[in-house]
Amino acid sequence: MEPIIAFVVIFGALVFFHELGHLLFAKRAGILCREFAIGFGPKVFSFKKNETVYTIRLLPLGGFVRMAGEDPETVEVRPGQVVGLELDRNGNVDKIIINHKDDYPNARIIEVEDADLEHRMYITGYVDGNEERLERFTVNEPAFFVVDHQEIQIAPYHRQFVAKTLGQRTMTIFAGPLMNFVLAFAVFLIIGLLQGYPVDKPIIGELTEKGAAKEAGLRQGDVVLSIDGEPVKTWTQIVNIIRAHPEEKLLFKIQRDGKVMDIAVTPEAKTVQGETIGLIGVYGPMEKSVLGSLKQGMLETYYWTKEILGGLGQLITGQFKLDMLSGPVGIAVSTGKVAESGIYYLMKWGAILSINLGIVNLLPLPALDGGRLLFFAIEALRGEPIDRQKEGMVHFIGFALLMLLMLVVTWNDIQKFFL
Repeated sequence: MEPIIAFVVIFGALVFFHELGHLLFAKRAGILCREFAIGFGPKVFSFKKNETVYTIRLLPLGGFVRMAGEDPETVEVRPGQVVGLELDRNGNVDKIIINHKDDYPNARIIEVEDADLEHRMYITGYVDGNEERLERFTVNEPAFFVVDHQEIQIAPYHRQFVAKTLGQRTMTIFAGPLMNFVLAFAVFLIIGLLQGYPVDKPIIGELTEKGAAKEAGLRQGDVVLSIDGEPVKTWTQIVNIIRAHPEEKLLFKIQRDGKVMDIAVTPEAKTVQGETIGLIGVYGPMEKSVLGSLKQGMLETYYWTKEILGGLGQLITGQFKLDMLSGPVGIAVSTGKVAESGIYYLMKWGAILSINLGIVNLLPLPALDGGRLLFFAIEALRGEPIDRQKEGMVHFIGFALLMLLMLVVTWNDIQKFFL
């Protein structure tokens, strides 16, 4: 697989499932989701299904779900404004036409006197500019603004993010990182079902083409009973004995097809991190089962979560330097290298990146999901939300600093790999 394609597929999948978590829980809470986007910048492709526009945007650096009520509504109706109204057969408003009203010959033209499009859902105005014809119109749910011939669904208050309970808002935000952990577990599970999972049994696994084991006559599936007279019960024991005896002949007593035989193997010497160890070119045994794959998926997810959290701890304490971080460029290069090793390695790499994305997004930093969850925690303690404008400013500053960090990390990546 081409490195760029591999990166786009992996990163796109991670972002897709992250944002899908937000979308599913938002819709479950009854929030109007205006857009589900993969990427930022100009739209490359889009389609609308039900209430939501699904888009792919030019810059593959993330994604978002645009929910009603998270930001101030882009369309307002004010007293004195002239708008067009398209009515249903009962005389209720289906569409409020903001401009280009002449293109809608069936629209009722009114000068707005008053409107409540969040709670009581009505609009009153003077029909055709006649000050003696003040009428009140009920606005349907759903109804739409029409701006430059584009329909924008009106969001009543009960369909907005801010109207939902603290628990619903919390789960909507938390669902994004949660979905990354679910995705990682699912990928590890699939790998276990298709490729198998390692087991600590004294059985010879796959052999390399030019390893000492194959040259000596060992075969995949051989059961190792003892090495140099020392009984072995686990694969870990076999590895430890081989590593401890480089360039020394070892006598393997094995069982194959019901027969017991002796095979002499001399491990090759290899220096790893300053230590000389023995290797015979054998992988550990693998098994396949649904329950075993489920267990392995959970263990892998836990292991990599712990490892990534440990790395973050080192970053905080200064043991892990900033120039050791990788941004999109570094991840793309690493993904290309992993892709060369095969599909299972690429799948595992994607699962690890998914866990990393979930953890990073849970950090209590402005502009990240964790930052928003922190504000929800403060709201729970105070008994009331923090002023939306103040919170928005904190997130804006946080986002700007995050983009600055991204630029620094990306420049480091370019210097490491291309300069």
